[in-house]
Amino acid sequence: MRQVPVREAAVLLHTARRIMVIGCSGSGKSTLSRRICARFDLPYVSMDRDIFWLPGWVMRERSDIIAKVERYASGGAWVFDGNNCETMPSRLRRADLVLWLAPPRRVSLFGAMKRMAGSYGEVRADMAPGCPERFDFAFLRYIWNFNEQTAPKMERMINLDGARVPVCVLKSRREMNELLALSGVGH
Repeated sequence: MRQVPVREAAVLLHTARRIMVIGCSGSGKSTLSRRICARFDLPYVSMDRDIFWLPGWVMRERSDIIAKVERYASGGAWVFDGNNCETMPSRLRRADLVLWLAPPRRVSLFGAMKRMAGSYGEVRADMAPGCPERFDFAFLRYIWNFNEQTAPKMERMINLDGARVPVCVLKSRREMNELLALSGVGH
């Protein structure tokens, strides 16, 4: 993995046209992605809203997910908000920069629970139509186990398919805010 510090990532944001924002649910991926899109006038692609879900929390067919990712990833510019190890190679081969949000587990759990409480029953802007926010123990378990189960897979994918891509690992909200401030993204 070609890891870069926050200062270098802030400079790269000014020229990057294809940015992947990955990390645990509740870590702030969607918020960071939307702010980058607004500042640099890049299209926003939400894995949850645009790729995975149909109304009523029905998961798309695997072949549809792969085809949609390929279609979006082949575009000239984007900020991809979300994970999914199966489709990471397609995105990594085209990415100019990866921002990996990796705060402590408690921060992601708190972020997800705060979002659940604040948006319960509503459809968020980064979620598919017909998929209102809900309380889901399996989702919280996914967050709890993310660092042990999902993060190592993502790191392997980056090492295999994205070794040339600069990766900035942001381990705190302070580092996220530093990246935004250094790149000229206002609050």
